[in-house]
Amino acid sequence: ATIMRRILVDHARAKRRDKRGGGWTRVPIDVAEERGTDGLVDLVALDDAMNTLAKLSPRQAQVVELRFFGGLDMTEIAGALALSRETVHQDWNFARAWLFERLGGDGDVQRG
Repeated sequence: ATIMRRILVDHARAKRRDKRGGGWTRVPIDVAEERGTDGLVDLVALDDAMNTLAKLSPRQAQVVELRFFGGLDMTEIAGALALSRETVHQDWNFARAWLFERLGGDGDVQRG
């Protein structure tokens, strides 16, 4: 998940340099999760927000990384991090809401 994150963010940074930021659309993390990372997500902004989250709550940042970039479900994340599924679910909900707010989301964050 970490390697995939680095690859995607590096690619997005290169693309942003090429376009000087033109055409980027901010999308709430919920929408991005549903659609995948096909260019609809400002990966650079997401990476910056996740770096800030990692300083505040490393475990929650790791949950997001495994779910969003690694494609793991809650049960797989719980096993990988030796946590209960409920703890992973709570971490995901908090981190998702935090990132949603940080990335300037507007609207409802209820998916989980």
